[in-house]
Amino acid sequence: ASLHSSHLVFFPVTIIVIITPKELMKMEIKGDVEGGKHKGVREPLIGEKNKQLVNETKDYHHPWMVYFTTFIAVCGSFEFGVCVGYSSPTQDAIRKDLSLSLAEYSLFGSILTFGAMIGAITSGPIADLVGRKGAMRVSSAFCIAGWLVIYFSKGPIPLDIGRLATGYGMGVFSYVVPVFIAEIAPKERRGVLTTLNQFMIVIGGSTAFIFGTILSWRALSIIGLIPTAVLLLGLFFIPESPRWLAKRGLTKDFVAALQILHGKDADISQEAKEIQDYITSLEQLAKPKVLDLFQKRYLRSLTIGVGLMVCQQFGGINGVGFYASSIFDLAGFPSVTGTILFAILQIVITGVGAALIDKAGRKPLLLVSGSGLVTGSIFTAVAFYLKAHDLGVGAVPALALAGLLVYIGSFAIGMGAVPWVVMSEIFPVNIKGQAGSIATLVNWFGAWLCSYTFNFLMSWSSYGTFILYAAINALAILFIVVAVPETKGKSLEQLQAAI
Repeated sequence: ASLHSSHLVFFPVTIIVIITPKELMKMEIKGDVEGGKHKGVREPLIGEKNKQLVNETKDYHHPWMVYFTTFIAVCGSFEFGVCVGYSSPTQDAIRKDLSLSLAEYSLFGSILTFGAMIGAITSGPIADLVGRKGAMRVSSAFCIAGWLVIYFSKGPIPLDIGRLATGYGMGVFSYVVPVFIAEIAPKERRGVLTTLNQFMIVIGGSTAFIFGTILSWRALSIIGLIPTAVLLLGLFFIPESPRWLAKRGLTKDFVAALQILHGKDADISQEAKEIQDYITSLEQLAKPKVLDLFQKRYLRSLTIGVGLMVCQQFGGINGVGFYASSIFDLAGFPSVTGTILFAILQIVITGVGAALIDKAGRKPLLLVSGSGLVTGSIFTAVAFYLKAHDLGVGAVPALALAGLLVYIGSFAIGMGAVPWVVMSEIFPVNIKGQAGSIATLVNWFGAWLCSYTFNFLMSWSSYGTFILYAAINALAILFIVVAVPETKGKSLEQLQAAI
């Protein structure tokens, strides 16, 4: 992998020397994706194998359409971040202009997650019915309508309606964007491209926070329209997911979309055949209902997808993220400085994680992330324990800062993005809508529950709260070790067949 791609054309020559004809004639591939049966397929040394290798080299040099398509899709992720970040810098201004009580503004802030849960429930069926691009159009429409309602709001009710609409659009984006990217990306770049989803969420949230300090709350709602406008315009210039088109039986459109993504000179016959064979084998199965997802053939992928969402959310991220300023104040560290360091570190480490995911792999990043979350939680717990018992009070601010920075840096490098990447990879296309909706719903429910209970837990015991989070993250490490497979470097069809 460290060699320049132009050297790849010499590999077949080496293979001629090393591999005997007898060994070549025994090569097999798995043909039955569900039953695991083998069908012997002879692979000639000169022909499809070499042709595929040369084409991979060619695609490596000309991935611009995949990159452009990914850029358009992650505008939805950027919108996601803007929706989340909007309520923090605008709280005082909205409450003053519209004379809202703290309870009324709290409803405005939290109703976003309820809209996202509704969006999560419906995102899979919508994406299966009208396509990945169609789902992004629906999501954009809700976001645009929501922002306009917020802009023209004169009281709490329209404000809440607008926030609920943007939350719905955000919930749909949270599912369809990583799924779409995973379905259009080459396997060797799928990880880093899918991780851009989380990176753009972080950038979008930071953008809303920064612009919220210099713009009025109504002007900031107009800023929220920009990413959706770019997305809607860009959707006219990018192809639909080839795998969704194949599933719908649109063979000509499927081949055309695959050709556009790979380039007009690329030979897509091998990949097209692999996808088509996989879809054909799935069509022989009965269309699964929701309860069928708990059958043995689907249970493992569902357990992995839902389990990772539980690990991501119940480890405390939304409590820590939403109330970072108050945590710094409670620990005696300047909240403005702490929050800025918190935000900058999150952006930088998310970018590092994106660069590493296709090299280090998904599972190692998750394990490193989980270990860091445990360490950061323990540091923070020790800081608050010392404060509660008046022991080494002078060390409390520095220890709390170190704990929170280790916590957010560890989350950003793995647990923030990788669960979405793996979720987009592991579900077979015939259950992706239903199973993906369940996993996304669990994620948003966990986000709400964590943010709702955080202040109650801190009132109970500040250090006990972080000991609890450390214990949950330790259990997450155990789950990752036991249940989560490595998905790096495999096509979606190979991966789903293995699971």
